[in-house]
Amino acid sequence: MEKMPVLFIGHGSPMNAIEDNKYTKQWKNIANKILKPKVILSISAHWYTHNTRINNDEKLKTIYDMYGFPQELYEVKYDTIGSPKIAELSKELILKKSKFDNSWGIDHGTWSVLIHMYPNVDIPVFQISIDADAPAIEHYKIGKQLKSLRNQGVLLFSTGNIVHNLRLVDWNMSDKGYDWAYKFDDFVFDNIMNKNYEDIVNYKNQKDIARLAIPTPDHFYPLLYSLGAVDDDDKVSVYNKSCELGSLSMTSYLWE
Repeated sequence: MEKMPVLFIGHGSPMNAIEDNKYTKQWKNIANKILKPKVILSISAHWYTHNTRINNDEKLKTIYDMYGFPQELYEVKYDTIGSPKIAELSKELILKKSKFDNSWGIDHGTWSVLIHMYPNVDIPVFQISIDADAPAIEHYKIGKQLKSLRNQGVLLFSTGNIVHNLRLVDWNMSDKGYDWAYKFDDFVFDNIMNKNYEDIVNYKNQKDIARLAIPTPDHFYPLLYSLGAVDDDDKVSVYNKSCELGSLSMTSYLWE
């Protein structure tokens, strides 16, 4: 079986789910480029829990984990079948303590992107949560532990934002970023291009720009799962390399 790629998506605003813009066009392009997955394992910034939790339900509902948006957004449906078999295998592969938890579903970090990539909702999807109590290196290690799923038709899909500071959003900077946002996004880009993932795991060494770019790590940690799952011979492609609203990075990466 052909090895599946690894994908990190900078998902940005939930409104991308119902818009046709430069970001969503690239998400569609990615889906057209890669082999159709048998299963999608999603690591979303929006399932941020104590301990690692895994969906193993046979059907997952659309979760509307956002507030104050137009009604049209809450009418989007991405109710998928799950993949109990791959979910259970994932639990076996993850060495740290984890548990099954079906109180969640498919949140907007996942469905706002997949609605463009796979609008027919015909691929099983399940999510694994991000352990808020674990250090950065632990998320990277879990990515390594899940890597073998790539050989079973599983797309390892993570979704967040490399730069994500909602407190510093400037609505007048619709398609621009602060200097520090570009600097941190470039720091990650340079290290991905050079396959120097250790410096990304140790992002706090960037001090002030890291504190500005990542005031909380929920949107950054998904990238670490992807980096852990990458093989040395994977080729990387970069999509949507940009910042918006001052303090958000939309940069996405595909390894195949």
